[in-house]
Amino acid sequence: MRITAMSRRDFLQSTAATATGVVLANAAPAIWGQALPASDPAASPNWATRAMRWAQLTLVEDDAAHFDTNFWLDYFKRTKSDAVCISGGGCVAYYPTAVPYHHRSAWLGDRDIVGELVTGCRKLGMSVLIRTDPHGTYDDVKAAHPDWIAVEASGKPRRHWSSPEMWVTCGLGPYNFEFMTAVHREIMTRYRPDGIFLNRWDGSGECYCQHCRSDFKTATGFELPTTADPQDPARHAHMIWSRGRLISVLDTWNTEIRRINPEASMIPNNGSGARNPLDTLETSARAPLLVADRQARHGLAAPWLMGKTAKEYRATMGDKPVVGLFGVGLEEPYRWKDSVTSPVEIRIWALDALANGMRPWFSKFSATLHDERWLRGVEDLYVWTDKHQRYFDGRRSMADIGMVYSQQTAWYYGGSHADSKVEDYALGWNQALVESRIPFDMVHDRLLDAASMARFRTLILPNIAALSDAQCDQLRAFVARGGNLIATHETSLYDETGKRRSNFALADLFGVDWSGKSEDRMLNSYIDLDHKGFPKHIVFTGLEDAPRIINGVSRLEVKPREKFAETPLTLMPSYPDLPMEKVYPRVGKTDVSCLYLRQPKGRVAYFPFDIDRTFWEVLNEDHLKVMRNTVRWADATEPMLAVDGPGMLDVTMWRNKAAITVHLVNLTNPMAMKGPYRDFFPVGAQTVKLRLPADVRVKQARLLVAEKAIPMERSGSMLSVTIPSILDHEVLAFEL
Repeated sequence: MRITAMSRRDFLQSTAATATGVVLANAAPAIWGQALPASDPAASPNWATRAMRWAQLTLVEDDAAHFDTNFWLDYFKRTKSDAVCISGGGCVAYYPTAVPYHHRSAWLGDRDIVGELVTGCRKLGMSVLIRTDPHGTYDDVKAAHPDWIAVEASGKPRRHWSSPEMWVTCGLGPYNFEFMTAVHREIMTRYRPDGIFLNRWDGSGECYCQHCRSDFKTATGFELPTTADPQDPARHAHMIWSRGRLISVLDTWNTEIRRINPEASMIPNNGSGARNPLDTLETSARAPLLVADRQARHGLAAPWLMGKTAKEYRATMGDKPVVGLFGVGLEEPYRWKDSVTSPVEIRIWALDALANGMRPWFSKFSATLHDERWLRGVEDLYVWTDKHQRYFDGRRSMADIGMVYSQQTAWYYGGSHADSKVEDYALGWNQALVESRIPFDMVHDRLLDAASMARFRTLILPNIAALSDAQCDQLRAFVARGGNLIATHETSLYDETGKRRSNFALADLFGVDWSGKSEDRMLNSYIDLDHKGFPKHIVFTGLEDAPRIINGVSRLEVKPREKFAETPLTLMPSYPDLPMEKVYPRVGKTDVSCLYLRQPKGRVAYFPFDIDRTFWEVLNEDHLKVMRNTVRWADATEPMLAVDGPGMLDVTMWRNKAAITVHLVNLTNPMAMKGPYRDFFPVGAQTVKLRLPADVRVKQARLLVAEKAIPMERSGSMLSVTIPSILDHEVLAFEL
């Protein structure tokens, strides 16, 4: 497949339009690929909607020699799994393929592992996906089709980094467009699965093969970029072009498999959140469900990170199913793929996925059971979810606080520093909201229209630096309708392509202008709390005895457009931190505000510094309290849900026809920020207060883990319940 030629000028003009997402449908077909196949992308077929518990077997090549089909079918039955993902082909075929150069397992013999599993799973009434992985191939393919192999910048074909007998394939050229299309056609024809699950399908880093060079030059007029700077015209063009090529691959495969099974779909395994190199709106539109492959924690990952991922996927998938793929082994850079992690760690990871709207999907590498300790834990979790399925069916989040995430900010502003410039701000707010037990959802920055925002009262913008004029207009309209806005640091200081403006695009909402100056690394700076000028201000809740708190690290110098009625936090500039004899303030109290609060229609709070990013780095309690209190200031109404008690809980709230459910996942653990969990540590009594909507009548409250009814106290529109204790999680169901 070739890309139609465009002039360099036309291409760059098209990037400005596509970056906002507002006119994406009008972007050049050469960039965004062919039209989506005829089936309705908004509707999920029955196989996708009814599948609630997924199982995955990722086979290794020698599994074919001793694969025990009956064992796995029995385990699927015991776990109440109603959907399965089976390894099929690509790197290794587990069936008697007829596609030239499609490598059959050397241990397959006369068996058809795929056929055995598909037949058995269909008898169990399961939905079936077949997994393919096209990222590696063999010497015979390189000899016959050297242009299918990925090439390094030096011009050298790329050997596989882990399996030296293999070669890395190019994800943007004919290996995917032609060879893998034939593989997918064969699999669909032989087994008629419900879809194909795509693993490592989108390339393995930069490729400089002849197809990438010529196709990119033809499409854009540029040579392949030599820098990672997203503001370099060639790099900027390549980011958009490569995303378009991958969407074209998806569309090619979807078109082909739907000729065989109109309800089938390619399910791309791709990342989530702002740093995802693929456009999540585009992939979400093309799939009846998506699978979040975040198998386990590693390093200093927080236990709520799976919940954050769930929120990101739901932000673009709407009511379509979102599935949380969790592994049973360690997920570390050392790639211990046959390991088994603690059953407690597996459970907390999966529970947070469930609490945040995901359907569980366990993944087992290799059908060989080197270690069986994970089997019982997964079975217990799956059986419990099956027993209480009516509380999960058709549920919708009741959160009215949204946290915006922005792919264009990560792509064009963050670039290779997207972790520190973008993600760390979001992680800080996630930690603060989870610790504060405030239910919230994620919001994609290209879905800020009135209809999408209707359920939200407050939006949080954690350094959403790159915003278009149209997006800023949508945010103004949100505030004009009475919505509340909290923004930090460089929000709106850059346009949608990552070019810095001379001033905030939202300066009118913030009530301040950027002076053009900034402090990128403040040392030994503090914030004064003006208790005298603003006694009992809500921002000071929990800080009544604190005269000052630490500052952030990076700060913009801003000039107020007006006299602010409320400036509770003011700057104490940096002063020397060495030698110790010189550590004293050089400047007394200033009138430079660190938090600008306005009430144009809705309420607007703007922090000109990186309070959220610094909180994530330092986890200082004073920053937590200021962030929590600012959310409470922004939405001055009584919250719909309040949960009081000891410990750290991830709290979410849902409603369906059966009940309003409050999920409380107990994250209290000495290993909460450095896993894996060894054990669960119960927390004491939790008081849950629910302010009922006017149209809701509750007949009883039940605890789904303790499996018992629990007394309710009613006071006007407020219901109150006390949960005596929580070990790992509890689900409080207010039955309607």
